[in-house]
Order: sequence, then C-alpha cells, then structure tokens
Amino acid sequence: MADNGGVDPTALVHASAIIEDGARIGPDCRIGPFCVIGAQVRLGAGVEVKSHVVITGDTEVGDDTVIFPFSVIGEIPQDLKFSGEDTRLIIGKRNRIREHVTMNTGTAGGGYVTRIGDDGLFMAGCHVAHDAQIGNNVILVNNVAVAGHVVIEDDVIVGGLSGLHQWIRIGRGAIIGALSMVTADVVPHGLVQGPRGELDGLNLVGLKRRGVARADIAALRAAFQTLRTGEGSFRDRAAGLADGADSDYVRELIAFVTGDSDRGFLTPK
Repeated sequence: MADNGGVDPTALVHASAIIEDGARIGPDCRIGPFCVIGAQVRLGAGVEVKSHVVITGDTEVGDDTVIFPFSVIGEIPQDLKFSGEDTRLIIGKRNRIREHVTMNTGTAGGGYVTRIGDDGLFMAGCHVAHDAQIGNNVILVNNVAVAGHVVIEDDVIVGGLSGLHQWIRIGRGAIIGALSMVTADVVPHGLVQGPRGELDGLNLVGLKRRGVARADIAALRAAFQTLRTGEGSFRDRAAGLADGADSDYVRELIAFVTGDSDRGFLTPK
C-alpha cells in the first residue's frame, strides 16, 4: 500500500462505508457498514472497525485493534482554547475500544498528541480527552471520563463511572474504585475509592495477579505505612525512604512522589 494513501487489497470494506481519499487501510483490515474513515487516518494490519464508527483527524490505529459501533475516534478536542492546529491521536496495538467510546486529538498546550498504548480495554461510553497519555494494559470500565493532560501509567484499572481530573497522574499498577472522582496524583500500586477518591491502601490484588514477589509486596506495604504515619510532608516522607529502599517497586514509588506534580497527591487516610 502506498504511503500517500490507499486500501490494501486484502482489506474487506463494506459497500456502505466511506473511505476518504488519502486514508491508509492496512492489510487484513475489516471495515463494517456505515463507517466513515477520514483522509488522514492510518489503520494498521488486522484492524477491525465494526459498524457505524467515525475515525477522523490525524489518527493512527495500531495493528489488531478492534473498534465497536458508534465510537468516535480522532475528533477535535473539547477545549475552547483549541484553534484548529494540527494535532494527532496515536492508538497502539491490540486495543479493544467498545461502544460509544470517544477519543480526541491533542492540543498545542499539551504537546499536540493524545497517545494510547497497547493491549488496553476501553469499555462502553469511556471518554479520553486531549493530550492524555495512556500506557499499556490499561482498563477503563464503563463511562470513565479521562480529562485533558492526564497520564495513566501501565497496568492501571479505573472503575466504572469514575472521573479523572485534568493534569493528574495515575501511577503504574494503581486501581481506582467505581464512582470515584480523582483530583490529585495516585501513587504506583495505590488503591483509591470513594466519591471524592482517597488513597486507601495498595492494589494488593493487582500486585499478586502480576506475580510480584512477596518480598516486594512486603516492602511496598512497609513503605506505604511510612507514608501514612511518618514525620514531615508526604513528599518528605517519600524522600526519606530512599536510603533504605532495596526494592525496585519502592524505588518506583519514591521516584513518582518526588517527581513533578501539577495537582499534588492523594495521601493515605
């Protein structure tokens, strides 16, 4: 298939689908009925677009991703500061994007790119706003709203009907309970729950499922207890852990808390 656009001859495109000139449709793609694929869209190998899907803007969809009906992917940001600049949406491989999901391109104020990693599951009704940076193996349960500039690291689960405030970071392996409103950064492997989310412990179930060694889990639990009850500010307590940290998971926690934060942190109850 030529770089300047075209439909690979192995792709199956329903007669009612609209493929605009310039779009690149990779090998073995399947485009269902009544889909609209814009001129700047690039679909990798084996992408399936079920039906009644709109993919527009400067949008790249990675190999073997499946997009379900009535999703709108790559539309302009819901940001009044957006003035038509060229921005992008990059979606990785093997994602499952369920019904009525919306994902927007980036803005000039956020680096021009919204980015989705590999192997994610985005359940029905989720929204991913401009400039969000989402890692690998992320699950957003039904009707999760991810605001602009949010960073979600790998292996995160966000429970249904939860909202993530703009500019926050969700650390690797964290879990957010359903119906939570998260307004500040969440440490790696943290457990957050409540109408206004509070850091309520560690995501022990997720750590065990991923086969994390008992010694690392024990070290994380000890570090978390220090963060909960130690002297000084939350950031000071995290920095104080550095001297004795012999677990990569604890060092990851320390680096996250002592790094830059736009919104501060959810702290342990």
